[in-house]
This record gives sequence, C-alpha cells and structure tokens, in this order.
Amino acid sequence: MFKFKILRSAALAAVLSLAVTQAPNSAWAEVDIKFTLDWKFQGPTAAFLVAADKGFYAEEGLDVSIDSGNGSAGAVTRVAGGAYQMGFADINALVDFNAQNPGQSVKAVMMAYDAPPFSLFTLKKNNIKTAEDLVGRKLGAPVFDASYKLFPAFAHETGIDEAAVERVNMDPALRETMLVQGQVDFISGHYFSSMLDLKSKGVAEEDIQFFLYADFGMDFYGNAVIASGDFIKENPEAIAGFIRATVRGWKDIIADPEGAITIVAKSDPLIDKGLELERLQLALDVNVLTDHVKANGIGDVDEARLRSSIAQLAIAYGLTSTPEPADVWTSAFLPVAQDRMLTP
Repeated sequence: MFKFKILRSAALAAVLSLAVTQAPNSAWAEVDIKFTLDWKFQGPTAAFLVAADKGFYAEEGLDVSIDSGNGSAGAVTRVAGGAYQMGFADINALVDFNAQNPGQSVKAVMMAYDAPPFSLFTLKKNNIKTAEDLVGRKLGAPVFDASYKLFPAFAHETGIDEAAVERVNMDPALRETMLVQGQVDFISGHYFSSMLDLKSKGVAEEDIQFFLYADFGMDFYGNAVIASGDFIKENPEAIAGFIRATVRGWKDIIADPEGAITIVAKSDPLIDKGLELERLQLALDVNVLTDHVKANGIGDVDEARLRSSIAQLAIAYGLTSTPEPADVWTSAFLPVAQDRMLTP
C-alpha cells in the first residue's frame, strides 16, 4: 500500500509538472482585460471575437471581455479613463486625445488597418465630383465618426475652406438614410461601412461617388490596438500575449471568413451575415492586406510614415505641439515579423 501511494504521488506530481510546463505563459495567468471596440460587432472586428471564442486569449492566460463601442474617440476615452484596459481605435483619434490630455499616456501597441478606411460619400446625382465641389454643401455624420473628425485634415490637404462646409450631426443609424433622402449632400464614414450601408438601402454601387482620404495624399494609418499607460507598465506580458492571440485571430478569419462571421453573430444575432461577410472581405482587401503587410506582417508601423501623418494632424487640428511617434506608439510587444505574416 505504501509503495502504491508513492507511485500514485509520483504520477500526480508528474502530471502537475507537465501541466505547468505546458500551460502557456503561466507567469501572467488569469489577467483580466476589458476590451472595447470602436464600433458595433461587425465583420472587420471579427479577429478579436474569434480569438476570444476559440480560446486563443485563454491559452495566453487572459480573461478577455469584449464590448461594442460608440466611435474611436469614445474608445480612447474609455481606455484613458480606466474603465477598459485595452481597446480598438483610430490612431489619429489617439494622437488628438493625447495632445489635448497630456499625461494620459495611452499608446497604440498593434496596427490593424495599415491603409485607412476614412472616406466621404455622396450620390452621383448631387454632382459632387471633386473636393472643391464640397464647398457650400452639407456634410452629415455622427460627431465622433473618425472620418468626420479628420475632415479638417482633408480640407487642409485639398485646399478647401472647411468653414464653408455646413455640418449636420446625427445618430449613426440615420447617416446613410439622410444622404439618400437628400437632407445632407455628403457623409463621412469608413469605406467598408458606408458603402455597404448605402447599398443595403437600395442605392446601386454605380450611383455612389466616394472619396478615399488616402487618394488625396493623406497617408494615415487607421485603427490599432491601444492600451492604457498603467496597464502597459503593470502587465507588459499580458499585452504581448494579447497581441499573439489577436494575430492568430487575424490568421483564422482570413482562412475561414464565413466561420468568423458565424462567431460575430454570437455577439449580435441580428447582424446580416451576408452583409458582414462582404464588409469583412472589403476591410481585408483594402485596409488590412496591403502590400506592406503581405511583405512584413501585420502589426508594425513605419516610423517616418507615422511621423508624417502626425505632422499633418497637428496642422489640421491646430495642435500647439506635434507629438513624437513614441508618444502614441510602441512596437515593444509585437512578435517577430515571421510570426505576424498573414499570407504564405
């Protein structure tokens, strides 16, 4: 009996030892992360939902809860205020927030949209063909919309007088409807959102005129994973683990986009799966899988490009000082490039 107890104890010890050695990143196990999206549960944010649903975050020792958002500015505020440790937001909104609130120290830690989705939309019947045609017209958008907040930069870059453009703010659900009804002349929005939302309201794609900010010399970055300064300082391993799991999420949705949308529907059963699949594919094709990302992997930025875009923002927003890239960005938690490759 004694011998059996010893053998059983030894076996138990071996099992426990094996469990410890195989538990990924057990040094920061059970770290809770409240994560805020910039917008609703949609196709382009599927990578986070997939990583949570398939246990990628759990395998990194993280307990991640994901909430929908009300715009990038709101997501930055949520993280800066401490209600959320991490989030998904437009890095340009982060630049503006940090400049207006020195000492908050929120930083982007992983770039997702290497090409920005910022756009303006109108109907061809409105006869708006150039940036100059926007002068004297009505721009409609939610006040927190990223493309709306960047309109001063667009106006500066194209040489038009932004003060000569009337603004009409509305609830996000009314944006495309008000354009269709003629209550505004053009709207701002993410390319993969407003394009599909207009089509869903019966507007034929050939009747839509759009302006991508990127086509007007605005080489901005788009949405990134952000984290609060305190969380960066106190839980660096957790941030690295979160990014590793999120990269797995991106790889997963590229391999199985339809499966990704099924997972998104768990968070919002009312979504139109077909529409969200198209939205996801648009985001991947236009904003995520750029030539740079295909060659270098997802997540990192080119410092010179980021510096240039911050300088554009400083002029457009009238910032009293121009932040350095290091004030809003760190690549310290990214896996090596080989592990961030999304395409063969």
